[in-house]
Amino acid sequence: MTSANPELVIFDSDGVLVDSEIIQLTVFARTAAEEGVTISVEDAVRSFRGVKMADCVREIERRLGRSVRDTFVADIRRATALAFDAELKPVEGIHAALAEITVPVCVASNGPMSKLTHALGLTKLLARFEGRIFSAYEVGSWKPEPGLFLHAAQTLGVPPSRCVVVEDSLSGTRAAKAAGMKVLGFTGGDPEVEPELAAICDRVFHRMSDLPALLASRTE
Repeated sequence: MTSANPELVIFDSDGVLVDSEIIQLTVFARTAAEEGVTISVEDAVRSFRGVKMADCVREIERRLGRSVRDTFVADIRRATALAFDAELKPVEGIHAALAEITVPVCVASNGPMSKLTHALGLTKLLARFEGRIFSAYEVGSWKPEPGLFLHAAQTLGVPPSRCVVVEDSLSGTRAAKAAGMKVLGFTGGDPEVEPELAAICDRVFHRMSDLPALLASRTE
């Protein structure tokens, strides 16, 4: 994939490390319905996967023609945390893949730090990333802006050109490219996302068990 092995692998969290996309977007759709916007989970996935919360809220308000209630985001966060407690699992194969990856790894997510540490803790991934978890809320830059990825790389002392990002969303892959990084698009078994990811990513893969070999491969 690259002319030299990467020096840092940057993982998104939702849909890449933890199988959270459907859980949290189901909560989002339900909360939006309570507010007066009927949206299917499928539409929520298409429209809001990898999108920062403020932009999601802005779209709901556009559809409503008014502002959402003051507690809208807090209600989503609380309900999502409860749903995670009941349902969240690691992405299939991620523990084994991480055990095979020999270069440093970190997490960079649009989500708040409290959500990240909660999700990683529930799925027994926190110890692998503790001290190397980067939240857009702490950096002040959200994907598709490159700032979050650039901050992670700078903090860990790795040039962007020697970083590989693992992402499952368009906003994340665009951020990685804007940062000058290689990006591997993970489809998570969803064939619908493959064409849009393939148009941006250096490679697309479907099973997390394939990731270590992709990172180790070299092509000129």
